[in-house]
Amino acid sequence: MQSEKPDFSPLPNTAGVGYKPQHFNDLIEHPGAVSWLEIHAENYMGDGGRPLAQLRQLRQDFAISVHGVGLSIGGETPLDPAHLARLKHLIGWLQPAIFSEHLAWSTHDGQFLNDLLPLPYTDTTLAHVCDHIDLVQEVLGQQMLLENPSSYLNFASSTWEEPAFLDEVARRTGCGLLLDVNNVFVSATNLGFSPEGYIDAYPTDKVREIHLGGHEVDKDDHDAPLLIDNHAALVADPVWTLLDYTLAATGPKPVLVEWDNDVPDWVVLEGEAAQAALALEGA
Repeated sequence: MQSEKPDFSPLPNTAGVGYKPQHFNDLIEHPGAVSWLEIHAENYMGDGGRPLAQLRQLRQDFAISVHGVGLSIGGETPLDPAHLARLKHLIGWLQPAIFSEHLAWSTHDGQFLNDLLPLPYTDTTLAHVCDHIDLVQEVLGQQMLLENPSSYLNFASSTWEEPAFLDEVARRTGCGLLLDVNNVFVSATNLGFSPEGYIDAYPTDKVREIHLGGHEVDKDDHDAPLLIDNHAALVADPVWTLLDYTLAATGPKPVLVEWDNDVPDWVVLEGEAAQAALALEGA
């Protein structure tokens, strides 16, 4: 069902970073190239304490993007109403610029799996993904963004290419898209397709936010390159190159640097944001 919600993306077309509490003082005193922040929704669904106090202070100086990791948009079962209610409460008082989630699933038989798992691209999965997004946008009262996953295998049952699947989801629901450039590079390397070709096929007119992150280089059982999207390293040089290619197609967009594991000192993360800011100037 086509959403009647407005196209809602007031984030500045500048560089942001994923917020980590150890960087709170640095952000207040030396934000550098960083002008907006992303938080993971599930870390801020409590009723009080230091995390919410710090977040309330940060929102006075920074635009905030809320990124969910627990809704299981791609799951076969209905969305958890309690989780959705907690998310609505957070969105209600925080009033973030954007809410986004993953094209993935993480629930099965009443259990939550601590991972973002891929799904086949079929007419059946298209229908329930769209139903879930319609519900989220209705409950939250605003547009959400959907993020492309990092992939490690192809489903034999898939009948849609990923860019076309995402385009159709956005067309049916009115959601926007979050384009994770590192995920594109990881998937392209693992599955053997052209990352530039993926961007060429992607509905770039629907992109409202771009993500970057680090990945780990490994090898599979056949000694072929295998990339793991671990958000625990510097953005790789070919991903920066792919960002330039992407920005040439999308024009300037909010660009976020994610670093969720083995989090570095602020000077390192701010340096990555500064490089993203330079890429945006070039766009």
